[in-house]
Amino acid sequence: MATPRQRITAYGSALLLVLATLTVTTAASATAAPGPKELCGPGSEIDFDPSEFPASPRINNKWFPLKPGMQYTTDGTVTSAEGTSAHKVVHTVTGLTKVIDGVNTLVMWDRDYSDGELAESELAFFAQSKKGDVWLFGEYPEEYENGEFVGAPSTFISGIAKAQAGTAMQARPRTGKPAYVQAYAPKVDFLDCGQVVRTNQHVCVPTGCYDDVLVIDEYNPLEPPDAGHQQKFYSAGTGLVQVTAVGGDQQETMDLVKIRKLSDSQLREVNKQALELEEHAYKVSRNVYAKTPRAVEVSPGHRH
Repeated sequence: MATPRQRITAYGSALLLVLATLTVTTAASATAAPGPKELCGPGSEIDFDPSEFPASPRINNKWFPLKPGMQYTTDGTVTSAEGTSAHKVVHTVTGLTKVIDGVNTLVMWDRDYSDGELAESELAFFAQSKKGDVWLFGEYPEEYENGEFVGAPSTFISGIAKAQAGTAMQARPRTGKPAYVQAYAPKVDFLDCGQVVRTNQHVCVPTGCYDDVLVIDEYNPLEPPDAGHQQKFYSAGTGLVQVTAVGGDQQETMDLVKIRKLSDSQLREVNKQALELEEHAYKVSRNVYAKTPRAVEVSPGHRH
């Protein structure tokens, strides 16, 4: 499930330019800036083939199951030099699908609260390949300050403005494997890399204790070393149960505190609100989101 990601800072853009200048150039050809493969490390090339995805999205990955009508709430704190703030995210798997980059995706709706106030409302798009890998195809994150909408500058959609889908969760995650690209959108300076660092962990959070937990280290290679990493804990059959920070000036910790199965009427209401958010996206993001086909509501009776 989708969670708030560390966004690339101005430092990251500067570092990208520095890395580009380190590559030898000739008068006959210009040097391209490093891409996700170079930045996430060897073996992290994006191997995307739309024919590898089914016509109807179904996401039953052991570590990243997304069933329409399921809602998960994570709660915790963010600590920085300015102090500590409460942080809550409500993740809802909608009953909507949307075609992106030739693939029919499932729509997630995340609402992110800081000290009780809505800070971000986001649509995110996932699909599972026939091999079992779950891919992220884009995000439309609206930002709010003091309850007022201020923009959606981090919007990206795979196949538009050089953005590329990436792997949100591997079909068979293993330690000792190279890092992989979770998503890449150079126009908005977005790049996430992930690497499996531990397996078979035992974790207790408010919703219970979980065995066989997988830990994935997520980082942004364009940020300075003191930006730190996020580590996300996934339980088999449930998904994300905990988030912790490793290093960095801003420490975020989150636990899964509630799991809820929506009724058919509640899911229809969620779909309605998500479609309203999408309608706003067409007006706000005319150069990116407005180029996509509209989301389609699937009958609650057709839940996977």
